[in-house]
Amino acid sequence: AAMACCTSPTNSTEAIAAMPSFEPIRTKMVAEGINQAAISAFESTFNALVSGESGMIPESTIEPATGVLTTDDITAKVDKAYLAETVVCFGTGMGLDKAKSLLEVKSGETFLDLTAKQVMKMREEFGMKVKFMLMNSFSTSDDTLAFFQKNYPTLAGEEGLEMLQNKVPKLDKETFEPAVCESDPSNEWCPPGHGDLYAALIGSGRLDALLKDGFKYMFVSNSDNLGATLDTSILAHFAETDASFMMECCVRTENDKKGGHLCVRKADKQLILRESAMCPDEDEKDFQDISKHSYFNTNNLWIRLDKLKEIIDANNGIIPLPMIKNGKTVDPKDDSSQKVLQLETAMGAAIECFAGASAIVVPRTRFAPVKKCNDLLLLRSDAYVITDDYRIALNPECGGVAPAMNIDSKKYKMVHQLEAACVGGIPSLVSCKRLTIKGKVLLSSSCKFVGEVSITNSSDEAKTVPPTKLTDVTLDLTDSPGVGPLKSSTVTTSPIEGQKPGTSGLRKKTKVFMSENYLNNFVQSAFTAVSDCGTDLSVGTLIIGGDGRYFNDEAIQTIIKMGVANGVKRFWVGKDGLLSTPAVSAIIRERGPVWQKAFGAFILTASHNPGGPEEDFGIKYNCENGGPAPDKLTSMIFDNTKTITNYTMATDFPSIDITTAGSTTVKSDDGYSEVTVEVIDSTKNHVDLLKTIFDFDSIKTLLDREDFSFVYDSMHGVNGPYAKAVFVDELGQPESCCMNAVPKDDFNGGHADPNLTYAKELVAIMGLDKTGAKIDVGDKKVPSFGAAADGDGDRNMILGSQFFVTPSDSLAVIAANANSIPFFKAQGGLKGVARSMPTSGAVDLVSKDLGFDLFETPTGWKYFGNLMDSKDLYGGKDYTPFICGEESFGTGSNHVREKDGIWAVLAWLQILASKNSDASKPLVTVEDIVVDHWGKYGRNYYCRWDFEGMDKSGATAMMEKMRADAESNTGREVGTYTIATADDFTYVDPVDGSVAKKQGIRFLMSDGSRVIFRLSGTAGSGATVRMYIEQYEPKILDKEVSKALEELVKVALELCDIKTFCGTETPTVIT
Repeated sequence: AAMACCTSPTNSTEAIAAMPSFEPIRTKMVAEGINQAAISAFESTFNALVSGESGMIPESTIEPATGVLTTDDITAKVDKAYLAETVVCFGTGMGLDKAKSLLEVKSGETFLDLTAKQVMKMREEFGMKVKFMLMNSFSTSDDTLAFFQKNYPTLAGEEGLEMLQNKVPKLDKETFEPAVCESDPSNEWCPPGHGDLYAALIGSGRLDALLKDGFKYMFVSNSDNLGATLDTSILAHFAETDASFMMECCVRTENDKKGGHLCVRKADKQLILRESAMCPDEDEKDFQDISKHSYFNTNNLWIRLDKLKEIIDANNGIIPLPMIKNGKTVDPKDDSSQKVLQLETAMGAAIECFAGASAIVVPRTRFAPVKKCNDLLLLRSDAYVITDDYRIALNPECGGVAPAMNIDSKKYKMVHQLEAACVGGIPSLVSCKRLTIKGKVLLSSSCKFVGEVSITNSSDEAKTVPPTKLTDVTLDLTDSPGVGPLKSSTVTTSPIEGQKPGTSGLRKKTKVFMSENYLNNFVQSAFTAVSDCGTDLSVGTLIIGGDGRYFNDEAIQTIIKMGVANGVKRFWVGKDGLLSTPAVSAIIRERGPVWQKAFGAFILTASHNPGGPEEDFGIKYNCENGGPAPDKLTSMIFDNTKTITNYTMATDFPSIDITTAGSTTVKSDDGYSEVTVEVIDSTKNHVDLLKTIFDFDSIKTLLDREDFSFVYDSMHGVNGPYAKAVFVDELGQPESCCMNAVPKDDFNGGHADPNLTYAKELVAIMGLDKTGAKIDVGDKKVPSFGAAADGDGDRNMILGSQFFVTPSDSLAVIAANANSIPFFKAQGGLKGVARSMPTSGAVDLVSKDLGFDLFETPTGWKYFGNLMDSKDLYGGKDYTPFICGEESFGTGSNHVREKDGIWAVLAWLQILASKNSDASKPLVTVEDIVVDHWGKYGRNYYCRWDFEGMDKSGATAMMEKMRADAESNTGREVGTYTIATADDFTYVDPVDGSVAKKQGIRFLMSDGSRVIFRLSGTAGSGATVRMYIEQYEPKILDKEVSKALEELVKVALELCDIKTFCGTETPTVIT
């Protein structure tokens, strides 16, 4: 019987010679890392194709399955011994898009929530740890594992939780060779159908492992069938009848006539499964005759693992499943692209491979799948309830019959289309017999449908269904008032290359952003990704603001109009369009009320890059925790930019006056919906938060001392208003302490980057040159303290009187003196410290001395955010209170999820205040504090060379050469140094397990010195090569930095050979 489903090859030598070769396919699969079991399985399917098999099962070759046993006929007694031999396997979206398993199904529960809770309930009910496995596809694995790690860490940590589905090449329809999609190579692959379960069991080694561990039975179901749980009576029946394979079936109804049905092959009386794709056109009438073919496959399967092993061994390592052939295009969104075949197999089709296979008819309660938006709307409604064991079951008030659903398949084909129609909530369907919807409508939780309800809208504008009870009615909304200024228009577009966000968002030249559809494409891709991750855009608030650079105001209006079209109901926009990056994080985290809490924000900034029509613009998305979008979300956004075909925009929504604080509410013409845009005070939430962190009274006492003076340079960036709010309004200082405090859209022609090169006005006032060396100031009085901010206010530079504090030393000093800051002291002191990999190890010495948890991360604040949220979001260890920093002038703590320039300045002022609590004593200066710190911990001599505007291809080639030479460079002697390790930094996140690769080339010397190279992802054009040099010195603390690092710099230039690759050895900036 096992051989009955095998392809019968032709004996003709000529025919075999003419067959297309599998070798190009094998080569492609091997190169992709596909395991041999999967390759062999696909070769079997391919051979069926090229041998002329159609994959069809004509009606003349089968007869109906009759006399199938039902669950009412079961007499076997439940035996817990069977449970100990059983493994439960759920497919989490085999062949589905990566976000489906994370869709909310009902009452805030996703597919995966219900799957996890079903497993835990089973274990509780049966009093034993029932073995549980997931079969993930290549597109659902990351999402699924991250979800379990975050929400169900106990399950996530179990051995053998995941088994990964394979992928197979799409084949050219005519030549059967692997298809090619140059625009998106990922389109060249497809899932092989859920029949891949068997190849995955073999190739992963999981089948042998399960048999070795004593498992005999496997129950398999799709996770989107929310009625499927491990039924002990069915298990007992399966075990005691000694069946090798058993399929759960349901009696077909009119709604099931297009699904695969059970039947008997006439030739050998073997039970088989016929899917719709296996039915010839001329037999479609018989296929859909539910009185003839009475049973359909639920895909709840019971498998004897030992019998499966026997079949596999008898068939050279595969289970020979019948082929399913589907005609498609290589790019599913481009009908003109290459015509291809997708070869699939069905796991239920394995019934024909098992001698002694059986079937059992189960009640409909064990079959509640979500395949179409019809199903999703029905399950989300009150027509279904969640049972105590976390199944989805028909509400008893429905009288045993589910409402018949017929919603427009063209208007509601995609989930986001359905969710756009239900932004007002899900209608009541518990008393509905049949619901028909034709055209675009807007539903709400106030709609109650009773009996048979039919709604039509023939216009191209979505119309609102009256929020009332509708009983046995046919309703035509075509001529009803629409949403007017809230109307969403669809604009056709096409992908634009290069919209991949860097560590801090997407940055390009301003004119690029101003070009047709550039901003729109990115914003729509972001809205789609955020929605696909489970965020309801209609609930809560979207924040929009930026650093005030050129194009800021126009971009804000565009995002508002697109937000309205994507379902956003409330916006908070910074007055004059201004919001610093840390302030956005503070607003997300702090501003209420709860029902208005922000779900995210668009920040319009290119940070420290120049601004103006000829310079740079940028955009980034921050999430509900206040931090930058994680890698998973930015990857989804980028993927969307590569396939986008249209965006939505409320073109008639009025432009908002953002120069005056206040609210504007825009209502729809039909009066059923409204959108509110509130222009908010840019500084209030952030300043209020800072006042809870620091002792403003003691800082004011310091600032008021006659022997203390200070100046703060906002460099015409966004921080000017914040500096005035803090230092003038709160701390009572004269406005003269705030330099360049008026934001300009081009930063007054300057480069708002707080370093020794670009903050030259401040540096000169503080008595230094661009190398940090003292200059002759004559009789001029130098301020005691100076600081600067960048364009978006998240970076800082700290200066004492004729003294420069490196960002790495600044981080170390703040960590060492954290108890001077009330925020840390009141919480029992600092617990955790993190630095980016290129940042010097100065803070490492402090952490070791004071017992802090220490982390070395890639560059990018999102990595720090994960550590801060370890407990709250991931259920892990609590590392807070927490301080973190980067050598690129970024410092902050867990009060927000961004670096915070003004926080760092206040931290230093708080430390100075604590060191100068006795006004009768001489002033303890910034230099005094740093020198004392070096005396205790030693000094990390450190500098960074920036080579800006380098040719990207040359810079990339340079990095690749060093990456390729890493192994040979390890152990090499260069000058007086020996390279102990040369590598490319890889970071495994201790919180969520994610892996970040290629984060910088490192040369770690045997004496502890370091040379590091990175390509910056924040430049608007060209490439910026960053070279970091560090040497630790425990005793000699007063060397000139350039002299201390002179030899190591020469070694670094030799190692990278930047002169050859980029044509220069002269940096743009030295810090």
